[in-house]
Amino acid sequence: MEKQKLPNSTLILVFGIISIVTCCCYGVIGLIFGVIAVILANKAIKLYKESPETYDGYSNVNTGKILAIIGIILNVIYLGSWIYFYATLGSEGMQQWQQELLEQYGQ
Repeated sequence: MEKQKLPNSTLILVFGIISIVTCCCYGVIGLIFGVIAVILANKAIKLYKESPETYDGYSNVNTGKILAIIGIILNVIYLGSWIYFYATLGSEGMQQWQQELLEQYGQ
């Protein structure tokens, strides 16, 4: 009997990669992709564990889940630091800090 590919295995891998790549977009976009990838991966792993002889592509699902977890952690750290800086400096302090950085690095 021919093995079937696990549903959404490639999508889980792509979403895991996107969650890491977009971690600097205020932590929101990557967080959404990471959570979706983890949810889809858990469903696919559950399906695979029920009948492993029927499905193929477990490595994509597992890799995508690991990447999504890393992406979620990076996004939470970035979002938390952005909220912290905004709460402590305020919008005017953030603009002043940005101006100082631009002057320091000559842009």
